Amino acid sequence: MKERSAHIDQILKTLDHKPGVYQYFDDQGQLLYIGKAKSLKNRVTSYFNTNAYESGKTRILVRKIADIKTIVVETEWDALLLENSLIKKYKPRYNINLKDDKTYPSIVIVKEPFPRVFPTRQREYEKSEYYGPYASGKMMHAVLDLIKKLYPIRTCSLPLTAKNIEAGKFKVCLEYHLGNCLGPCTGQQTHESYEQSIQGIREILKGNYSDLIRGYKRLMNECAGRYAFEEAQMYKTRIETLEHFQARSTIVTADIHNTDVFSIVSDANAGYVNYMKVNNGVIVQSYSTEIKKKMDESDEEMLAFAVFQIREKFYSTSDAVLVSHAIELGIEAVEVHMPQRGDKRKLIDLSLKNSTQYMLDAQKQLELVDPERHTNRILQTAQKDLRLRELPVHIECFDNSNIQGTHPVSACVVFKQARPSKADYRIFNPRTVEGPNDFDTMKEVVFRRYKRLMDEQQSLPQLIIIDGGKGQLSAALESLDALGLRGKVAIIGIAKKLEEIYFPGDSFPIYLDKRSETLKLIQQLRDEAHRFGITNHRNKRSKDALRSELTEIKGVGNHTTQTLLMHFGTVQAVKEASLEELEKVINKRSAATVFKYFHG
Repeated sequence: MKERSAHIDQILKTLDHKPGVYQYFDDQGQLLYIGKAKSLKNRVTSYFNTNAYESGKTRILVRKIADIKTIVVETEWDALLLENSLIKKYKPRYNINLKDDKTYPSIVIVKEPFPRVFPTRQREYEKSEYYGPYASGKMMHAVLDLIKKLYPIRTCSLPLTAKNIEAGKFKVCLEYHLGNCLGPCTGQQTHESYEQSIQGIREILKGNYSDLIRGYKRLMNECAGRYAFEEAQMYKTRIETLEHFQARSTIVTADIHNTDVFSIVSDANAGYVNYMKVNNGVIVQSYSTEIKKKMDESDEEMLAFAVFQIREKFYSTSDAVLVSHAIELGIEAVEVHMPQRGDKRKLIDLSLKNSTQYMLDAQKQLELVDPERHTNRILQTAQKDLRLRELPVHIECFDNSNIQGTHPVSACVVFKQARPSKADYRIFNPRTVEGPNDFDTMKEVVFRRYKRLMDEQQSLPQLIIIDGGKGQLSAALESLDALGLRGKVAIIGIAKKLEEIYFPGDSFPIYLDKRSETLKLIQQLRDEAHRFGITNHRNKRSKDALRSELTEIKGVGNHTTQTLLMHFGTVQAVKEASLEELEKVINKRSAATVFKYFHG
């Protein structure tokens, strides 16, 4: 350890402030991590500052570092490119990586005398035009279907050179007779006419529907002006088809052009990124992927990594990037913006919906395939969100129930491994509290609960949840203080109005994301405690109501009371019943007693 420290110290002293890439190696020479930096000295030195990182994984990485190698470059952009290529080549253990690395299809316009248009996964045609890739095959085929409706172009691979066409080497095929091709192979369609179709296809693939529609409207009017109504009808049909397709796609103003949109949501183990390509207000591409965390990376770190990787995957040349989190890319001539309002914010919100849905789908799939891992992820997320020292495997929640101070009960529900443990549920009837006093009731039941657990040497929960705000939480804390449990067991309060989460000693609550798994777990505990408490409260109230009428009659027990109520329905009906009617339901002695009580 001393030798390694001296070696590392020597390297740190010689580092330069220039941009570059750093590589960490362990004592076996294995590459652990690759990173980029504006200043190699500042960035690398920061890893070895005392308590520089809260993440346990980062501390483990630093302990394993036995050697450091650096590559100095001219600009931060060069460092970004070099880091990306090295990560792809060596795949270090501690670098995050995109889960999905498959190839996506593009649409190619092949550079030929009469260009063909078709989908492909390989970029094998030199000097040809590629549009995409498309993350959704459904979207790509929708574009191809639109092209087919608007432009009858050839699908064959014949060498349609001018010499071959003039020599009459080809004959029209079935596609010509079906109206899907205009016969350029036999000279029935000119090269100029075919190129006009290809130019229209280019505009569609670029997402320039508005420009194309305006051009067709101009041509339609010209044709109508010279009474070429069949040609005008053709343009009208194209306009209607394009407008219908654009209506399905456009969600914002057409002023948003050639823009990439990125958003991220995350849980304890991974980040989920959505990417959308927008042209003239039309979403022309959409793609979602998962990034596995290696060292508790922040959302900003994972998003910055994903933006660069996804733009490279989809060959994006957009000079405008909209993001859900504030990040710095360092990509030359690319403007990064985090919008707060307007149409651009709508795009971010839509992207967040997609990334959130992708995360939920992945979590549901994990729950089905590996329930234990799914549970651990939920508990790890709760531990992080609530700043807990221990994983909250055992959680208890308290709720008071009463109506206008009558028949008070307190419920305690128990969750273990994020699931209800109903055998451990408890109901408390307050013993020392008179009247409707939620604070004193909470203080009493919390004391009784944990005094008993301690006396019986049972395990204590890692987290206590109090259904209520600062007042109920403070009352529960008094009991924990009396038992010497303050600081040993984590405790929080949740207020119903805005779902505020209160912590001991902090007068300002925190607000968890409404979609947060942690908040959903807390709400599930709170709602279960409320349900359990209300059910027992109603039972107690029903018994007291029953006791206040029939059971006050001397000589009439619970069984007789229940028999009468089941037959007559209400106490009032029992009062109005004749002696003969009562004798048909219960024995004569009890019937006489009941009748005498009500009728004297």
